[in-house]
Amino acid sequence: MAIVTQKTKETQATIDQHIESLRQQLGKLKNHIMGNRPASSIEEFDMATEDLITKAFGNTSMMVEAYAYAQLGEAGGLVNLTSEAPEGITQDTERESLLQRQRVLESCVADLEARRAEMNRSTRPKKSTGPRVADYMSKHVKSLDVNATLKDAAILFQQAKIGSALIEGADGYVGSITETELTHEVVATGVDPLTTCVKTCMREPLLTIESSEPIVDAVKLMKEKATRHVAVTENGTIIGVISVSDVIRYYSGIA
Repeated sequence: MAIVTQKTKETQATIDQHIESLRQQLGKLKNHIMGNRPASSIEEFDMATEDLITKAFGNTSMMVEAYAYAQLGEAGGLVNLTSEAPEGITQDTERESLLQRQRVLESCVADLEARRAEMNRSTRPKKSTGPRVADYMSKHVKSLDVNATLKDAAILFQQAKIGSALIEGADGYVGSITETELTHEVVATGVDPLTTCVKTCMREPLLTIESSEPIVDAVKLMKEKATRHVAVTENGTIIGVISVSDVIRYYSGIA
């Protein structure tokens, strides 16, 4: 029994170390994003970050692949998809790539936090205390009609600066659409965003979590369902949305 306990402590310590290292990288990345003078070049930063992600998740992890795509500015679903490319868009390519790096790192931290929470839950009595989903969710619910086009969705994402929207039918919310589904439909399958309705690629049924649930349960649900956004309910009624960004805000200690 003592051996198992020691092994658990060592594993928790390793996860803690990975989380701290990735958070430090997020801090360094902000200097690049803000245009400050970072201590290292972006190439050196990428090499160090790739090494950290590989150590935390393994060299075949999707996180490693996502970061590689982020360096090229092609991490689908991690950045806003605009309805049309404005003039001078190449000037923003580098910044968009940096923002994609940031979002991949945030996802890495959230995944590791979920692992640690699950580990703690299995090694000590279950408690009902702690921050709830309602404490960190966004109360501003954005939605689209089920017959809206993919272009309508792209415009909403861009104008509202969001990564997902609920889809509303005649009897209420019937699903959701994210940047990931939108990117896949337009880029991967080549459909016409002007004529294709969101219902063709929306996620259904709608993924939800009760507002009274612990925020760590939201993290677990996001991981299990491979999503970055979950609708929040209260007695069965949609009252908000919680996203990976909200989870990061919680783990960063930002109110």
